[in-house]
Amino acid sequence: MPTLAASRPGNKRLSDPSSVSNVAAPALLSTAVEPEAVHRRALLLLMITAVLWSLGGVLIKWVDWNPVAIAGTRSLIGAALIGMVFRRELRFDGSFAQIGGALAYAGTVVLFVIANKLTTAANAILLQYTAPIYVALFSPWFLGERASRRDWLILLVMMGGMVLFFFDDLNLDGYLGNGVALASGLCFAWLTLFLRRQKDGFPLPSLLLGNLLAGVIGLPFMFQSMPDASSWIGLLLLGVVQLGLPYILYALALRHVTAVEGILIPMIEPVLNPVWVFLLLGESPSPWALVGGAVILGAVIFRARSTVRD
Repeated sequence: MPTLAASRPGNKRLSDPSSVSNVAAPALLSTAVEPEAVHRRALLLLMITAVLWSLGGVLIKWVDWNPVAIAGTRSLIGAALIGMVFRRELRFDGSFAQIGGALAYAGTVVLFVIANKLTTAANAILLQYTAPIYVALFSPWFLGERASRRDWLILLVMMGGMVLFFFDDLNLDGYLGNGVALASGLCFAWLTLFLRRQKDGFPLPSLLLGNLLAGVIGLPFMFQSMPDASSWIGLLLLGVVQLGLPYILYALALRHVTAVEGILIPMIEPVLNPVWVFLLLGESPSPWALVGGAVILGAVIFRARSTVRD
């Protein structure tokens, strides 16, 4: 059975300190720690990332403003967070991977917002999360990381779970919006690939540039109206807690897991989103959503546990 060349915690490319650039890795994922422990922490970071990403639905409902303006402001706040925390480590070399990652990031954020305006939220989320398919297809060529048969099986199970999860809300209308959502998923896949491509360096400059670009795209929509004080609190939480911090964790985790692994684990995010909405707003998920969510969570847990055992 073919395996991912970099998926095993003991793989030298992931754990050998000599393979890391002069930019010091955060202590949380220091390569001085045992490789197995580093890999487990990376998996934990991916799960934390998914939890923080999942807050987007309820926080966006909090903010009464133009959606593109929300996306742009959220990105500018995220850029400020990255700039403040990592101001000494940031290096801009204009490399293919760095610029590609920035463009892919901005495309992911902006196209997803546009897709939500042109099609249903269910269609937009489901089609964006076709990203793991693209990652599995392109990883062998772009990264030299081949998905195993197990990964493909888990991917198919998770996509089936996603369809069940959004079954009640899916429709075939809004072809343009569905196309934009697919483009958002393609950008998300390439973001993962470009960040993973920088595993021996420091990928956060890509995220800073991508956030700035998304912010610039949102600027024209910010001056049509101004949010109230309550909405500004929501925007701050979106920029720091839902966007800036989780993408920092995501970029750091991708240095120690394969691209396929890095895109599969966060697929619990759309499952958790309605959980927050239910807890905070009282909107109950449908029976199909519960079944699909259980399938996705089970597949993610199986993938994480099987990786740790390898």
